[in-house]
Amino acid sequence: MPRLFTGIEIPAEIGLKLSTYRGGLPGARWIDPENYHITLRFIGDVDYATASDVDAVLGDGRRRGPITVTFDGLDAFGGGRPRVVLARAASNAILDLQAEQERAVRRVGIPPEKRKFTPHVTLARLRDSSPIDVADYFAARGHFPRLSFTASRFVLFSSRDSVGGGPYVVEAAYPLEAQRAWA
Repeated sequence: MPRLFTGIEIPAEIGLKLSTYRGGLPGARWIDPENYHITLRFIGDVDYATASDVDAVLGDGRRRGPITVTFDGLDAFGGGRPRVVLARAASNAILDLQAEQERAVRRVGIPPEKRKFTPHVTLARLRDSSPIDVADYFAARGHFPRLSFTASRFVLFSSRDSVGGGPYVVEAAYPLEAQRAWA
């Protein structure tokens, strides 16, 4: 059974810039830059028939044109018990794309996502990092320059059952180019 999720790939030059934030945080397991991505919709472990149905509904989705993605800062998930260090992504178009995918995968029987969607790239997974360690890490990093790129597609990734962080395989790609209007 494949473990699937949809996402936006991060260009190598942006990944390289994000990778400069690696290090200096006790208990952090840093994600390799080639595995950076923005998860749009985690689908989970599905049988091959469901995987085929997911591929079909994603391929039938509305096309809107390329999406500009901007990373505007570092953050953490987990509050008093931080679990993840991330780079926040700002884009209303990503929110729209994710909502469209949520509706699509639910049509093929995938249960609704319970967590609120927050577009981001995971930079590190944390184990036993204190909130003070994380605050010190952010303070040492100083100003985060805005990083932008244009995404011309989203992809269906598969991953092996693991603790996280890859490797990920692109199973299908879906262009974000606007559909032509035929005269």
